[in-house]
Amino acid sequence: MKTEKFYLEDRCADIAAVCDILKNGGIVAIPTETVYGLAASAYSDSAIKNVFLAKGRPQDNPLIVHISDLEMLKDVAADIPEVAYVLAQKFWPGPLTMVLGKGEKVCESVSRGLNTVAVRMPSHKTALEIIAKSGLPLAAPSANLSGYPSPTAASHVLHDLDGKINGIVMDQNCEVGVESTVVSLVGETPRLLRPGAVTLEQLREILPDICVDSGVLTEVKDGERVASPGMKYKHYSPKTQVFLVEGSSKAFTDYVNQTENGAAICFAEDSGIKIPAMVYGTASKPETLAHNLFNALRDIDDKGYSAVYVHAPEKTGVGLAVYNRLIRAAAFKVINL
Repeated sequence: MKTEKFYLEDRCADIAAVCDILKNGGIVAIPTETVYGLAASAYSDSAIKNVFLAKGRPQDNPLIVHISDLEMLKDVAADIPEVAYVLAQKFWPGPLTMVLGKGEKVCESVSRGLNTVAVRMPSHKTALEIIAKSGLPLAAPSANLSGYPSPTAASHVLHDLDGKINGIVMDQNCEVGVESTVVSLVGETPRLLRPGAVTLEQLREILPDICVDSGVLTEVKDGERVASPGMKYKHYSPKTQVFLVEGSSKAFTDYVNQTENGAAICFAEDSGIKIPAMVYGTASKPETLAHNLFNALRDIDDKGYSAVYVHAPEKTGVGLAVYNRLIRAAAFKVINL
């Protein structure tokens, strides 16, 4: 399969061409503010099947549906609680996904047999335009090979999926850098299923009784069904073995300097590291860690190290989202100093 590249030099024509591919059951990688997504019509079983095939995605891992306005929400979700509209007013368009009752129009293959659907409205101008002009809600998991670091640049998508998908929109790098926050509004108590740029602290302003699902920081058991992507499987991981290291800057530095044939992914505040090191942001500004995380994990694979030791952020604010991705990238291998 030839992957057509759309550079948006003739924006109207390129957007129209992307919409034609999607309306005819094709799959296209599109930018969002979080990561690049592999988009397909949420109404087409055959298109959704091709998304799973291209990614090598586990068959029981549900997808997130992307919409462009609240009218489209009514087409894809059912039994929408009033608090969903309160959250939408506060955080949409933006990096928040809500798990709601599934609408009849959405393919069963999107929710993988669940009676729920995960929905969000992205804030990225190009993504919103494609959804609106196609007239389709788009199921769009991250546009990478399943299990590998998510793509925050078009070059990442091409590295993983060139020749496996119909097209890719060649746009600027993604701003946030980690996938959306996912909150379930199904059941008596709201649950945080996946942390992201919309933080737990922000959600508590509207959902004071929200609880954090155990799968956010611990490994989901084999055979257990999950309501959100990014919960069950080893995710976000380069080929290089990843170890997540918790501790102070000095403790981290002392530890990694004793390792052999390894590298470090560290904070700007960490100093004195003698092994090869890559800074992925500032500890006091966890949004910088989120923005650079996946690029750092991808870059480390080009170096040939036997292992990479990543300095863990605090589990608050956006730092919780970064920690959640890293603990999965490390397959839950955590070194506490």
